[in-house]
Amino acid sequence: MAVGSGNRKSGKRPMRIAMIGHKLIPSRNGGVEVVVSNLAPRLVTLGDVVTCYNRTSEDSKKDGLPREYRGVKLIWTPTIKRRGLAAMSSSIIASIMAAFGPYDLIHYHTEGPCVLCWLPRLFGKKIVVTVHGLDHMRQKWGRFASAYIMQGEKSAVRHAHRIIVLSKGVQDYFMERYHRETVLIPNGIDPAEPRPAEEIARQFNLKRREYILFLGRLVPEKGIHYLIEAYKSLKTDKKLVIVGGTSDTDDYVRQLYQMADNDPSIIFTGFQQGRPAEELYSNAYLYVLPSDLEGMPLTLLEAMNYGCCCVTSDIGECVDVMGDSGFSFPKGNVQALRETLQDLCDHPEKVDAHRGKAKAVVSAKYTWRDISAQTNELYRTLLEGEGKKRNSA
Repeated sequence: MAVGSGNRKSGKRPMRIAMIGHKLIPSRNGGVEVVVSNLAPRLVTLGDVVTCYNRTSEDSKKDGLPREYRGVKLIWTPTIKRRGLAAMSSSIIASIMAAFGPYDLIHYHTEGPCVLCWLPRLFGKKIVVTVHGLDHMRQKWGRFASAYIMQGEKSAVRHAHRIIVLSKGVQDYFMERYHRETVLIPNGIDPAEPRPAEEIARQFNLKRREYILFLGRLVPEKGIHYLIEAYKSLKTDKKLVIVGGTSDTDDYVRQLYQMADNDPSIIFTGFQQGRPAEELYSNAYLYVLPSDLEGMPLTLLEAMNYGCCCVTSDIGECVDVMGDSGFSFPKGNVQALRETLQDLCDHPEKVDAHRGKAKAVVSAKYTWRDISAQTNELYRTLLEGEGKKRNSA
């Protein structure tokens, strides 16, 4: 479908959408970035005119600050390059720019950037917020940052016309705390084809089904320290592969390396994307996500999409996604995690039986085609509903 053809064929005026809150697109360095990188271009194919406010960084300057990505207009906001201030400064500047911009609707991603969402609303824009997780609970943030994020949450509750959440648990949180209704639209995924272990064999000496995988941001709430502790008491010849980069969490990453204690069977690969990441998912014996806190874990969807047998903590945001296609253990319980992993290492037939289940769940419930259509319909209903009110006044 050509850009903008969806609304032209239906005779509807294209909706003009701005997105704020991600670091930059295209990017896989964070779940929010993955979502916006997938959602925004698909909204363009549905006929929307979409602008994304990217955060300027030294790395992005090296790439020349591109102005377009798959039909999405990119605007680069200046930032204060200090920990905790980069996201705040870029979202404030983006909110001011968007308030004066030619948009019908501003879509904020994550809570912190919503502190200033009242400003575009003051200028007549519709405000939609996606809460990707309860960010003020994340351990990496200090007191000031947590308070600022919490202020963004309260601002979203007060000023957003619609709030999108990714899980039933977060939906319940907003109803119980604020008596605020929200719309549940989960994350999506594209169908994936398994990849043979080629790049990962050359780079990390990894072979098919001979390693246990964690892939995600190296932050405390992901529970990677539980996984390392449990793994070190396993009786197995399978390696533990930890994939991901720091996210303002250098002290925590150093703690993980200290826990590994130079064990050659524990491999830290750093951040990986593209073909290496696809191979890591495709050839893992197990994928483990021992999180204490999640919004809706995209890495879990990706692992299931590649047919991984998955083990997660028993938080609702994980088990709701997996259903009966994987295994869970009580959050934070290292002994229970060790026993689950040992049982699955000892019984490969259990692992094999769950691979197809995981892929089938993803294919049936979580596609970007459906997610983008639901989001587009939410925009359209919000904007057309306001138009009907004006016409009847």
